[in-house]
Amino acid sequence: MRVVKSAEERKNEILDVAEQLFAEKGFDNASTNDIIDKIGIARGTLYYHFKSKEEILDAVVERMGRKLFAQAAAIIADRSIPLLERLTESVLALNVDDGIGVEVLTQMHKPQNALLHHKMKECIINGVVPLYVKLIEEGNAIGIFDAKYPSDAAEMIVIYSNTAFDELAGLSFEEMEKKSKAFIYHTERILGAKEGSLARAMIKIFSNR
Repeated sequence: MRVVKSAEERKNEILDVAEQLFAEKGFDNASTNDIIDKIGIARGTLYYHFKSKEEILDAVVERMGRKLFAQAAAIIADRSIPLLERLTESVLALNVDDGIGVEVLTQMHKPQNALLHHKMKECIINGVVPLYVKLIEEGNAIGIFDAKYPSDAAEMIVIYSNTAFDELAGLSFEEMEKKSKAFIYHTERILGAKEGSLARAMIKIFSNR
């Protein structure tokens, strides 16, 4: 008996299988035929939901972003956790280090995928900045931070971290240590925090990479 699934169920099934295949084979080596064969659907069904493999990758990125932002938002909202720990843990929650996450990042850094890279950066800025604005305003209120423009401060930190973390692969221990100290120092300046006040909490971000 043929199982009839709703459009949303089928779309998520396609994305689940695509994520698995992209992680296992790499985006370039995984084909739409692979996805079709693994699910057991007609080609027309796949193309009803997605016009191309690139469109599937876009949807994978968008879904991944929503999941990561939800994780970070839950951490930031949990006031039982000290503020600086929430800052660190929320950054770590946004880190992608599993198979599909690594594959997505690999694809984004290819010259032919400049548009995808731009989309992901926009997605990060639009999704993460409002979360950090709340955290910065809370820090201002309790005297940990003295950021005059919380929204701009949040945007600067997100853009800086996105660029800085993009460049960590292949760094020596000494280079990593220098970059981590610089990131923490400049983040303190942006937030109007006391020098050295973020070091203990934020060094965990780099030690986990």
